[in-house]
Amino acid sequence: MNKIFLFACLLTASFTFQTGQAQSFPQMDASPMDLVMARPDKNSPPLARVIYSRPQKKGRDIFGDLVPYGEVWRTGANEATELTIYTPLKFGKTILNPGTYTLYTIPDEDNWTVIINSDTNVWGAYSYKKEKDVARMVVPVKDAAAPIESLSMIFRPDSNGTTLMIGWDNEYVEIPFKKV
Repeated sequence: MNKIFLFACLLTASFTFQTGQAQSFPQMDASPMDLVMARPDKNSPPLARVIYSRPQKKGRDIFGDLVPYGEVWRTGANEATELTIYTPLKFGKTILNPGTYTLYTIPDEDNWTVIINSDTNVWGAYSYKKEKDVARMVVPVKDAAAPIESLSMIFRPDSNGTTLMIGWDNEYVEIPFKKV
């Protein structure tokens, strides 16, 4: 038994020596991906999920500069932000059926236009197609209590649904989704 163990150790050492180095991985993305879930409580099934990448402020002017006013924004970095609906939810006057959508926004100084689009698995907003819009809603911009370094999203449970909060720099917006 000791000879088998010794042979296995030598074989492993030989393989490690021949490969010459440990496995290397690419450097971490500057805007890491994050995921938020909407649940009434920890034990309830989810209502919705958002997957997005979190760019950093890094001393830059964000809205009106890095993110231009009046232009479609992927609402994050890298791939466009993905919204998955698990149960029918009302977004403004539109009922969103279960499925996956892309969430775009058009920031302006006082309001953001929130866009739910059916074109998925896209990078950025470069291939945005208005004809694929499922629904739009205008929401007011609110002042953040403190500066937000990384783009952040969270769902706040409401009595009749959930509200997606998106904040970055010195502002945030609230996007209501109501149970049907």
